Amino acid sequence: MSYNSKIVFFFIAVALTISLGSCNKKNDVIPNTYVNFTLDLNDPEFVNLAAFGGSVAVNSSTNNWGTGAAGFDGNGIIICYGVEEFYAYDRTCPHDYVNNSLSVKVNIDPGNSTIAICPKCGTKYGLTVGGTPASGIGRYPLKNYRTSFQGNYVIVWD
Repeated sequence: MSYNSKIVFFFIAVALTISLGSCNKKNDVIPNTYVNFTLDLNDPEFVNLAAFGGSVAVNSSTNNWGTGAAGFDGNGIIICYGVEEFYAYDRTCPHDYVNNSLSVKVNIDPGNSTIAICPKCGTKYGLTVGGTPASGIGRYPLKNYRTSFQGNYVIVWD
């Protein structure tokens, strides 16, 4: 192996290591909390999840799920149907939590179910694009939870 090919190999290995390592890092500023529930899409309460961009908010009272659906500080969780997959986000605004140590609950925009809005800082978060800030002063995405779709069931956990 020549000296130049060793250098190229070294830089490829470094770039690959950095990119793979960054894929595993979450940009979550909201502390981890126990989340584990299964949502039945046949339940009339979740009819909004039948079409792209539909979203619902759940909490510990929903279907008696208890703390598994409470999210951080009991603020609840938003589930959104994107392109052939479901997303789940903690309803706690990351901007207000980081900057003001406040636990402010974001709400689904009544005029656009693909957006969540913080009533305090005004940041709008895109629910079909990873919970990233779409506008406003917020710079952190909503905390994401893992989802799995099996038949008529959406499983949400962390």
